[in-house]
Amino acid sequence: MGLVLIVVAAWLAGAAAATAQEPPFGLEQVIEKARVMAREPFKDPAGSVPKFLLDLEYDQWRDIRFRPAKSVWRSEDLPFEIQFFHVGLYYDRSVKINVVDNGQAQPLPYSTEYFDYGKNQFSEPFPSDLGFAGFRVHYPIKSPCYKDEAAVFVGASYYRSLGKDHVYGLSARGLALDTAAPTGEEFPYFREFWIEKPKPGATSLTVYGLLDSPGVTGAYKYVIHPGRETTMKVESAVFRRRDGQKVGVAPLTSMFLYGENANVHMNNDFRPEIHDSDGLLVHYKYGEWLWRPLVTPQRLLVNSFFTREKDLVGFGLLQRDISYDNYQDLEAWYEKRPSVWITPDGDWGEGHVELVLIPTTKEIHDNVVAYWVPHQLPPMDQPMVFNYTMRWHTAGPIGPLGGRVTATRTAKGKKDNYIKMVVDFEGGELGDIETTEGLEAEIGVGANATLVEHQLAKNPYTGGWRLVFQIQPEAGALNLVHKDLIELRAFLRYKGAVVTETWSYGVQP
Repeated sequence: MGLVLIVVAAWLAGAAAATAQEPPFGLEQVIEKARVMAREPFKDPAGSVPKFLLDLEYDQWRDIRFRPAKSVWRSEDLPFEIQFFHVGLYYDRSVKINVVDNGQAQPLPYSTEYFDYGKNQFSEPFPSDLGFAGFRVHYPIKSPCYKDEAAVFVGASYYRSLGKDHVYGLSARGLALDTAAPTGEEFPYFREFWIEKPKPGATSLTVYGLLDSPGVTGAYKYVIHPGRETTMKVESAVFRRRDGQKVGVAPLTSMFLYGENANVHMNNDFRPEIHDSDGLLVHYKYGEWLWRPLVTPQRLLVNSFFTREKDLVGFGLLQRDISYDNYQDLEAWYEKRPSVWITPDGDWGEGHVELVLIPTTKEIHDNVVAYWVPHQLPPMDQPMVFNYTMRWHTAGPIGPLGGRVTATRTAKGKKDNYIKMVVDFEGGELGDIETTEGLEAEIGVGANATLVEHQLAKNPYTGGWRLVFQIQPEAGALNLVHKDLIELRAFLRYKGAVVTETWSYGVQP
C-alpha cells in the first residue's frame, strides 16, 4: 500500500473512531449548554428583530404565511411535519431551530423561501440569521389523510397543544418566575430548539428546548404523543443565575371572563359564559380531590393550596363545562377547549399549588395562572430537576369518587347581609342516592363568617344533588379595604364515606 493510501486510511479510521465516540444528541447536551450559560451574564436578545418587522400591523403580520409545501419532512412522507412562524409584531425575539437526525444536530437556517408574504412589500433586506418566532407540529390526529396541528411553540416560553376534538385554548410555559410578586414577573423564553427527526410510523415526536432569562437557564425535553388526548412527557433541569426568586413549576395560563361561578355577566354580550377554563383541580395522595371554581376578581387574587412531601398526585386547569348551549359562540367554540392535567414524576417535596386570578374586562387577556411552588430549592450550584406528564384532554369524571362539582352559583341571601351559595354535585354514587337518608354535607366556613343554614335537594334533571347554604359575613368582612377572603369548603358523605370531591371557594371583598 502506498504512503498516500496509508495516510488516507488512517485518517478515515480516526474520523470513524471520533464519530463513534461522539454521543448522540440528547438532553445531556442541552443541560450542559444551560449550565455554561448560567455562569455567564444574561444576553438580552432585544434588537435582534428589525424594527420594520416589529412595526407591522396585525393584519400585515397575519398576511405572512408559511408555505405548507416547505414543511420539514414533507417530501419524506413521515407521520410528523414541522412548520414555522415568522418574527414581527408581538414576536420581538427569534429562536434557533435545529433538526436532529441519527443523533446529529444540524441548524435549520431561516429563509424567505419558507414564507408567502402576501400583500406586504418590504424595502429593507431580511437578516440572513433572522431565525423564527416558533414552530408548530403537524400530525394526523383526526384522519390519516391529513396532518392537523397538534402542538405550537411560539412566543417567549409559551406552548399549546390539543387532542382530536379540541380547538386551542389554554397555554403552558417552561417556567414561571415571580408571578404576582411585588418585584414584577420575569418571563423565561426558549432561545433554541432541537427537533428529532421521527422514524417512519412514529407516534411521538421529541423536542428539546434551551430556556433563558436574567434569572435562570434551563434544559427541557418534550416527548409529544398526539391523539384523542395529547400527552407530553416533560423532563427539565433549571439553573439559577441568582437566588431569592419564586419559582413556578409546570405553569398553565388560561382565561376566565365570566360564568355562573360568580353571578357576573357582561353587558351587551349574547353569550352566557366566556372562558377557556372554569376551575382548578388538585389531587392529594391521601385521597382528597379539591375543586376551586375560577372567577374574575375585583383585584389581584392569589390562592395557595399546600402539599406535603409525597403529597401531590396532580393538578390542572380544567374546562368542565363542555355544553355548546352555555356559550353560544360559533367562532370561539369554548366548549371544545382542552383541559390540562399535570402529574409529577416522583416526589416534588413540600410546596403549594398557586392559583393567580387577575382582573380583566376582555376575553383576549389571559388572566389565570396556575403552577406549583417548591418550598425549598437546591443549592445555587445544583439544577432544579422537575419531571412530569401533561395531558391535554376533555375533562371527565374524577378518580374513584366520581362525584364532582358541575356548577357554582351565588346569590343574595334572605337578609341583606347574607350570601347564598348554590353548588351542584353529579356523578359517581350520587345518581343512585334518592333520599337524604345517610347523605350529609360537610361545610366549612372561615372565621370571618358564620354558616346560617343549608339544604340538600335531589336534582331530577341531572341525577345529582344540589347543596344550598347561606353565610353571614362578620361586620366589615366585605369591605374593600379588608384583605381576607371568606374561605368556604364543602363535600358530601354517604353513610359516613366521602362520595364527592371537595368544593373550595373564596368570597372576595
